[in-house]
Amino acid sequence: MLQRLAITWVFNTIALFVATWLLSGLSYGNDWWALLISGLVFTLVNFFLKPVLAILSIPFIIVTLGIFYFLINILMLYLTHWIVSQFTISSFWWAALAAIIISVVNWVLRKLVEPDPEDLTVAHG
Repeated sequence: MLQRLAITWVFNTIALFVATWLLSGLSYGNDWWALLISGLVFTLVNFFLKPVLAILSIPFIIVTLGIFYFLINILMLYLTHWIVSQFTISSFWWAALAAIIISVVNWVLRKLVEPDPEDLTVAHG
């Protein structure tokens, strides 16, 4: 579990870096350690709080066809912003774009690092 959490921290830190690099409405200041702390906080918030919120929000997620789950992702960014003062978000729309970028970067990193179980199976024929 700790290894997976550490990998997720690295991935989230890279994703936050990419989002702040691409979007002028996000910033972690001038300190590299603020980015590391932001990545750690974002990872912990997503690991502990997001599943609880997702379960409690199932009716809203179903009614909105998943859009509410996207809002939970934005909320996780705002919680990180609230906890880490150096990590700033200018507006809701910057947070929405950042949530998309962070999701895409994490997906790409996972595909690069973790092997696909279907690729590991041997075809019997």
